[in-house]
Amino acid sequence: RLSSPSLGRPANMNPEIDRTRLLSEIEALAEFSDAAAPAVTRIIFTPADLQARAWMKARCEDAGLTVRYDAVGNTFARLNGLDAPAPVVGTGSHIDAIPNAGKYDGVVGVLGGLEAIRALRRCGFRPRHSIELLIFTSEEPTRFGIGCLGSRLLSGALSPDAAAKLTDKDGATLDNVRQASGFTSELEGVKLPSSYYKAFAELHIEQGPLLEREHIPLGIVTKIAAPASLRILIEGSGGHAGGVLMPDRHDALCAAAELILAIESAARTSGARDTVATAGICEVFPGAVNSIPSQVRLSVDIRDTDLGRRGAVMQTLEAASRAISAKRQVSIHTGLLNADAPGDCAPIVIEELSQSCTKHGLKFLSMVSRAYHDSLFIGRIAPVAMLFIPCRNGYSHRPDEYASPDDIVRGTLVLAEALAALAA
Repeated sequence: RLSSPSLGRPANMNPEIDRTRLLSEIEALAEFSDAAAPAVTRIIFTPADLQARAWMKARCEDAGLTVRYDAVGNTFARLNGLDAPAPVVGTGSHIDAIPNAGKYDGVVGVLGGLEAIRALRRCGFRPRHSIELLIFTSEEPTRFGIGCLGSRLLSGALSPDAAAKLTDKDGATLDNVRQASGFTSELEGVKLPSSYYKAFAELHIEQGPLLEREHIPLGIVTKIAAPASLRILIEGSGGHAGGVLMPDRHDALCAAAELILAIESAARTSGARDTVATAGICEVFPGAVNSIPSQVRLSVDIRDTDLGRRGAVMQTLEAASRAISAKRQVSIHTGLLNADAPGDCAPIVIEELSQSCTKHGLKFLSMVSRAYHDSLFIGRIAPVAMLFIPCRNGYSHRPDEYASPDDIVRGTLVLAEALAALAA
């Protein structure tokens, strides 16, 4: 176990992190998966996801927390405070996982958050403000095409009507799928009032290489980047790979390749390293080696901490689309799925995380989160900040994603003390 010295913030607090239990729970949760180990696949509202939720509920109840769900499956596990009407201090993350992912993304923040609350209980800490673990529904966009579904609804960034109409690749609506999974109340009741939280702190792996590269054990996030997500349809002309001469071709895949490179170039030349762009999905029709591609569907993610720079990349994309369409005589249609604003983290939460690090002599890096998280949307209704721990090689969203036990325990301890300070 790793324990903290008495910080006097609050007085006589001396939480101990149960390292063995925390690490074993991370391993146990990874077993709820539709992929063979070491990969984890846990898509929202599938049997693996529902089994993982039930397992998490049991862990929270074992810890003496009061558990409730909302209509979209966001899970709230509360340690009641002495002043029940006072705003809540929150922590948490997500447990859904994209196909062929790893076991730490989101999970460290959920199980670390649970262990932080257990540690505070074990040392006799009695919060004035209730402390609540929040497990967000569908941080990943895998099933319904939009990320941070639960936190968007909690913050009002997504309307209940728009959410209800979201569909998966099989045409099933969110409303149908959530209700079949047992979440049958009205989506209108999901949004939280702006007075609900006093503060919210999310523990997470960095999903990048900076902390490891600079040998710094912790990162405190000051800004969270946000994406614009687009779907692009490129339509050309098909034909036999041997029968259509090169001057007569209108190859949709060649046009897509040119457009992808234009998007990459726009991000590389933005003037800031916080600009990133990814064409993550490329679906080619008809998909035969001896057939000229007649149609391509792209999914594109463009993100930055600065709206002006992100907007400039999007304008470059539109200009490139027009030029490629004219040159190759193909049609290019772009649809915007979402364009979220980046967020600033709150000084009150940053300060408590910083003090916890300083008391332990732990060096930390003030940094930007280039991945976006549920905290981005909770930040619309509450003061938020994030605490990052290193992950090996910066790898995430892949089976060899890894965070060391020491880093996980260290982050959980700093989180526990910050939560206590915020809730005292």
